[in-house]
Amino acid sequence: MSKYYIGIDLGTSSVKLLLMKVKDGEVSIERTVSREYPLSFPHPGWSEQNPSDWLNETSEGMKELMKGLAPESVRALSFGGQMHGLVALDEHDEVIRPAILWNDGRCQHEVEFLNGQELRQTVIDETGNIAFAGFTAPKLLWMREHEPENFNRIRKICLPKDYLLLKFTGVHATDVSDASGTLLFDVKNRCWSEKMLEICGLKEEQMPAVFESSERVGNLTEEAAEMLGLTTDCIVAAGAGDNAAAAIGSGIVSDGDCNISLGTSGTLFLASDRFVNPDNHAIHSFAHANGGYHLMGCMLSAASCNKWWMDEILKDKDYGKAQENIQESHLGRNTVLYLPYLMGERSPHNDPAARAMFFGMSMDTTREDMTQAVLEGVAFGLRDSLEIARCLGITPKKSGMVGGGAKSPLWRKIVANVFNMTIEVPETEEGPSFGACLLAATADGTFKTTEEAAKAAVKIKLHEEPDEELVTLYEGRYKLYKSLYPCVKTVYNDLQKGN
Repeated sequence: MSKYYIGIDLGTSSVKLLLMKVKDGEVSIERTVSREYPLSFPHPGWSEQNPSDWLNETSEGMKELMKGLAPESVRALSFGGQMHGLVALDEHDEVIRPAILWNDGRCQHEVEFLNGQELRQTVIDETGNIAFAGFTAPKLLWMREHEPENFNRIRKICLPKDYLLLKFTGVHATDVSDASGTLLFDVKNRCWSEKMLEICGLKEEQMPAVFESSERVGNLTEEAAEMLGLTTDCIVAAGAGDNAAAAIGSGIVSDGDCNISLGTSGTLFLASDRFVNPDNHAIHSFAHANGGYHLMGCMLSAASCNKWWMDEILKDKDYGKAQENIQESHLGRNTVLYLPYLMGERSPHNDPAARAMFFGMSMDTTREDMTQAVLEGVAFGLRDSLEIARCLGITPKKSGMVGGGAKSPLWRKIVANVFNMTIEVPETEEGPSFGACLLAATADGTFKTTEEAAKAAVKIKLHEEPDEELVTLYEGRYKLYKSLYPCVKTVYNDLQKGN
């Protein structure tokens, strides 16, 4: 008998829905549906969305996903979702203002307050992390300062995917991985931090209940079942933040496993059985969706750098052809460097004022040189996070790779040699939505653990091995890349101040 599960990946620009079938222990993907929604930039550096768009497009996408399938055949669903976003709800669970997203940079003053001399150690002790502009806590402090009337109306705090969870089940809930990115959560002990809530002017009753990612939160309400074309027998599992969900969907479930995601943002994800608290806190220490923990370095602009370069600057949508003209003999020898800070940067610099730049151009610089520099700059940016992990004694020899950037043979080769690691690409490219399906199937009891689910479902389709000569060449390029940011950091600050 076939069992069906649905994974919902609530992304920054679209929602992706995946239908997974399990029959006789075999896992297969039946179909996927994607629905886009708008992103708003009301001021430079701000990024917002309307949660109603998430719900509407998910509902419409579900109708397409379920065509020809009996509603009762779907046993459970779950989520992966963009992290850190602030959805503020009033006493009627109505949205008070547009959601402030993970890539919003308005909170630098609040970040400086939380990371200042008086509070920095308290924040670290309570959460295991320092403040970054994308996190939820600085957004709340900004709202309290700049929109006090709205702040005083807050009755519940919600994260983006958990807004869908609320609308589907009627339960205010989140999972440990997504909660970790709020800076309101005691990651080591997997509970809300009373001290951090106090600092942000909140009470625990305003926060959602916290579940493990594969735990059942409830079932679809009658209203939600009718809206989605499912039944009230459908189980809803808590789900996970997008990177933790993608890690489950890529098989990153055991201690020391590594995954690289080249999506709109870029992440380096390292699974750990124990809570690790990095000394410099330039990368994040979060709870994992498998019941353990993970370290994560996040850069705000990854594949979006290449999209910006191709779409906005070159006005060329043929990404593959643009990379075909880059000669392999030129890898590791490019004289052009690129800093990938289009929207500021999180790991490791924690600098919302940082901006992208090309360096080293001359009269003979070509379009191909600059395209290559963009791909290399993103790889170097992720290497920064790997170096921090290596300082902690974490030295992975291989890594999974997912996201839009993983489809590029050239980018895979660059990353393998910049990292000096074997790169493995899973058969399934739908990381967060596939991971959400595996969490749903675990909640339903088809799999006993997320590790069992991942081992049954995740297959590797190709490997990219590093080349000794290229590794050496890229080591030199990386050292040059690392020297650039310290040289221009003060310029970024002056630009932001208008000097």
